[in-house]
Formats: sequence, structure tokens, C-alpha cells
Amino acid sequence: MVSKLCGGVETGGTWTVCALATGPDDIHVVVEFPTESPGETVPRVVEFFRGPGSAAEAIGIGSFGPVDADRSSPDWGSVTTTPKPGWQHTPVATVLRDRLELPVAFDTDVNAAALGEHRWGAGQEVGNLCYLTVGTGIGAGLLVGGEPVRGLVHPEVGHIRIPVSDSFAGVCPVHGNCWEGVASGVAIASRWGQSPAELPDDHPAWALEAEYLALGILSIVLVASPELVVIGGGVMERAPLLPLVRERLSALNAGYLETPRLGDEVDAYLVPPALGDRAGVLGAVALAQQLLEA
Repeated sequence: MVSKLCGGVETGGTWTVCALATGPDDIHVVVEFPTESPGETVPRVVEFFRGPGSAAEAIGIGSFGPVDADRSSPDWGSVTTTPKPGWQHTPVATVLRDRLELPVAFDTDVNAAALGEHRWGAGQEVGNLCYLTVGTGIGAGLLVGGEPVRGLVHPEVGHIRIPVSDSFAGVCPVHGNCWEGVASGVAIASRWGQSPAELPDDHPAWALEAEYLALGILSIVLVASPELVVIGGGVMERAPLLPLVRERLSALNAGYLETPRLGDEVDAYLVPPALGDRAGVLGAVALAQQLLEA
């Protein structure tokens, strides 16, 4: 495993983070700025890597999606059908590669975060891992044998359907009340008329959120059977929420999957990211390092 100095870029739906690092214990510089239009955001990334990031040997990009991560595709390195205004079918990786003349790796932001947690964080001891983020949207990176799951495209778990118990129409512009449409941070704000940060701990929003998150997580567990689920994102910063989700996940499983990880050991199964809010950008660094190792 190499520990060469690499660049990482996490383009999230709200914030973009750029870093130069060899790993979590050796971050040379990191900057964060709002994800605006491509015409504003991509040049700022280029500017970063022409400055303090100029020593990078390769760059990894973890992007909000959907994306085209197929190296054989003519549209590789692009954001595709994202609901984020102005970003549909926007090339990202090829622009950075050509302007900076550096090798570039490209994947979803959640796949990058999953790789970061697998390489340096909570998932170092497991091969099959789910990294779930609950923030502006909902997304998950799935690793099998330490490698991201890819197929027709890539997993988009935020748009699965879960049973809903209220009449809220949902906020997803494509699917309405899909999982992201009813349980993302934007959905919480729309349903209750307040941002999640403004809601008190005893607000009924959190019990409903825990129910919806547990339903979606159980679907992932039943289909992909990850050995560990790492859950991060801005919504999960509310301290009482994770214990509520764990409780509901165990209850909804109802003993069907006979494993202590969904019972007495659920606290060790559904865990926060060991890399904290740097999981995504450090995962992008890991992507770049993998590219050099290949």
C-alpha cells in the first residue's frame, strides 16, 4: 500500500472539499467552499491544485451523483442525471485531468467515503461494507471484497422505496416520496417547516426519521448483507438519532436474520464514521492512491 501525496476532491451537493494528504494523519492542507455552478466550482478546484496542491502525484474525485464512473465510456468522469440544478451531464474528471495534467480517479462521493473508512477508518477489519450518508440527500457506497459495487451503473440507494406512514408527498424532484424524498435533511425541513438543526431533541421529527432510516437500512442489509454499516452526514450529527435508528433496526429485523449484530451488538454494527466529516475527501485521496497502486 502506497502513501504517496495525493489530492482529494469531494464534490457534495452543498459543499466541495479539496485536500492534499497521504492519509488521515498527514493532511497537508484542506479547503472547503460551497458547491455552486460547475463554471464556478470546477475552476476553484483547479486553482487549489495549481497552488498548495501542486505537489499531488494523482487526484481522486468523489462526486455527488449519479455519475458515469465507467472508464470505457465516452462520458467517463461526468455527473449525469443529478437533480442538482446546472450540473446535469457535466464533465468533471476529464477537465481536471486535462487542465492539471495529472492522473485522475473518479467515483461517487459515497463510494469514496466507503473506501476511506475501509482503508483508514471504522471498516479496516471488514471486506463488505456499507457507507451511508444522510444529509442534503441520501446515498450509500457498497464495498464487496474491499471494492465498490458496480454493475449497470452504481447503487443509488437514496431512491429506493420504503413504506411511508404519513401523507408527506416527498421532495425528490424525480420520485417524490422515495427514501431520499422523505428522510433527507431537505425532506425534514420541508415536512416540519424548520431546518433539522432548529428542531429540539424531543420533536416527533426524530422518531419518524429513525423509523424511515431503519427501514431503508434494513433493506440494504437484506439485499447486500454488509458486515458493517457506517452512517454519517449532517442529519446524523443530531446525537440522539443514531441510538433511535439502532433500536428501530433491531426491532424491524424482528429476529429474522439471526445475528447478534442486529440484536445485542447493534451498537457495533451501525456506527459513525471514524474519519468524521473528512471521510469523503480522504476517500478521494484513497481513490488516487489506488490509481497509483494499480
